[in-house]
Amino acid sequence: MAGKSVTLSSSALSAEIAPLGAELVRLHDGAGRDLLWHGDPAFWAGRAPLLFPIVGRLPDDELVHDGQRYGMKQHGFARRSLFDLVEEQAGRAVFRLLPSAETRAQYPFAFELDVAYGLDDATLTIAATVRNPGSESLPASFGFHPAFLWPLPYGGSRADHRLVFEAAEDEPVHRPVGGLLSAATEPNPAASGIIAPDDAMFERDALIFRTVRSHRIRFGVPGAPGLEIAFPGMPQLGLWSKPGAPFLCIEPWHGYATPEADARPFVEKPGLAHIPPGGAQTFAMAIRWLPDIAL
Repeated sequence: MAGKSVTLSSSALSAEIAPLGAELVRLHDGAGRDLLWHGDPAFWAGRAPLLFPIVGRLPDDELVHDGQRYGMKQHGFARRSLFDLVEEQAGRAVFRLLPSAETRAQYPFAFELDVAYGLDDATLTIAATVRNPGSESLPASFGFHPAFLWPLPYGGSRADHRLVFEAAEDEPVHRPVGGLLSAATEPNPAASGIIAPDDAMFERDALIFRTVRSHRIRFGVPGAPGLEIAFPGMPQLGLWSKPGAPFLCIEPWHGYATPEADARPFVEKPGLAHIPPGGAQTFAMAIRWLPDIAL
């Protein structure tokens, strides 16, 4: 069933998911306050797009496979595709994307993509399962790209907000260069386990954690309500905003943009999952509302 939005509600959260991109487009707390960016195109029209079958960009926006070239834009086609609603019940909805002439022109692999949303009290879970119905290995990446309001609606300025990591992060971070992964690195701003985000941090685009130890991050003003983002099994992370924009994207990824000067064919691209014929892989994250963000 195409074209139907779904709203999941509990006493602590409510979430609306649109069939276009199977995208989370609204997230409210129990009092009806917005937690998710509303997609004002003056800054950025996205809200929480799903990134598939690539994260980031390919060189010249082309996928090269078996000597053929296929045009595919940044972050892939799922975010611009209409999903079918295949399951809806209290607290749960599942959306599905299957190959089409449009996707085959960009990505010559057989796939099935199911995105399941579940709401249990104060926790919204999103689980994307990629299945391989084909006879060859399925190379794919998947990423989440939710944009949360910054500041959140609980008092305090943007400068008062903190990102509290589960662990100290000591691996150097990368930046996008022409949409590709920079060869250059810079010190990790989460070396102490806490980031105080500011506009200067995003003047050169996103921060890309090619290796991340933490799989849980809290966001908000210490001592006030906020959010916890959990992403077990997701090995990469992006943080992104635009200077002056009232949102902050916390992006768990499995995969990243092609590194600079890497001319290998797509199946050799670093960061890909390789799903065997008949197999499946699930990529998941959860958003939990917290009554108090503690340092």
